[in-house]
Amino acid sequence: MTAHNNSQISVLHVATARTWRGGEQQVAYLTSEFAKRNVRQYVLCTTGSPMEEYCQKNAIPFFTSGKRSSVDLAYAKKLKDICVSNSVSLVHVHDSHAHTFAVLAAVFGNKAKIIVSRRVDFKVQSGPFSRYKYNHPLVKRILCVSEKIKTITLPAVSDALKLVTVHSGIDFSRFKEKRNTQLLHKEFNLSASAKIIGNVAALAPHKDYGTFVKTVALLKPQLPNAVFFIIGEGDERGNIEKLIRDNALENSIIMTGFRTDVADILPELDLMLITSETEGLGTAILDAFACRVPVVATAAGGIPEIVIHERTGLLASVGDTAGLAAHVMKLMGNESLRNTLVAGATAHLEGFTKEATATKTLAEYLSVSGAEL
Repeated sequence: MTAHNNSQISVLHVATARTWRGGEQQVAYLTSEFAKRNVRQYVLCTTGSPMEEYCQKNAIPFFTSGKRSSVDLAYAKKLKDICVSNSVSLVHVHDSHAHTFAVLAAVFGNKAKIIVSRRVDFKVQSGPFSRYKYNHPLVKRILCVSEKIKTITLPAVSDALKLVTVHSGIDFSRFKEKRNTQLLHKEFNLSASAKIIGNVAALAPHKDYGTFVKTVALLKPQLPNAVFFIIGEGDERGNIEKLIRDNALENSIIMTGFRTDVADILPELDLMLITSETEGLGTAILDAFACRVPVVATAAGGIPEIVIHERTGLLASVGDTAGLAAHVMKLMGNESLRNTLVAGATAHLEGFTKEATATKTLAEYLSVSGAEL
């Protein structure tokens, strides 16, 4: 695609979250890629959010607004004013509140076409406003992060052609030169022979850390030399800590909190264990793939599109602690299987880069805008 073609569009990314999770990281990847491709773009984010800090640090043109509620008319009016003042042709909304504000802005007279990113693994609510949001005439594309999410969203959308799968991607170069430096072993004073099994995810209900802890309880007698890490932070911390105590696993599970050095930590893991109950795609798994870490995961949401059983990793049913534990034991004791899965995962990763995500997203922008590819 030429710079001339890309300049035919202008996009406002709307990301309203006050925190930084996988969706916000995808916005960061998109904006960084689009900057290289001469796309005229802006970001509207919530005042004081990590997204504002990201835009400042990376010279991404941005606007901020306070967010008082999920139906904030002032936020919607600011969105409209930005579009009018900057001749924005596309509004790309990256979360549910952003979607609401863009539709409200359209009600106020905003003419920009709307692109929706849908990353969550649950059905669209059946209420009239939810249906209105997804079927508004200005909503021209709904970009689903996996085929599973596309299938889940389909019943709520009257025009199936609006639904397009655009898998999330990762920055492969972020991990390319990383090596195991024994960072966790040193920081937590682990023996050199200790094996590390970890889960990297926000401490949120849908990540189902209850299943993680219960799986560890099954594994500990079989893997006395293993240490299990929960890498992330969130509102579920108290519940998880209680479950760890109830299962007498205080000396087996280490909770690190939020880390900014995940790329340095991952190569040290002997295995990643993902126990999500719902999942749009699971980009933490892609990060593990990039670091050549084998993965055992639940078949939640879009995960089976990246963890292909016995080819790129091992899958168990959601909540199946016995199945997850059996897969972990199988992998920990079989170097040949481990090498096979790592090789398969490395090959599969080629289709899940931030560059590929940006290329597919930009193609949809141009299609919706009527610009030439």
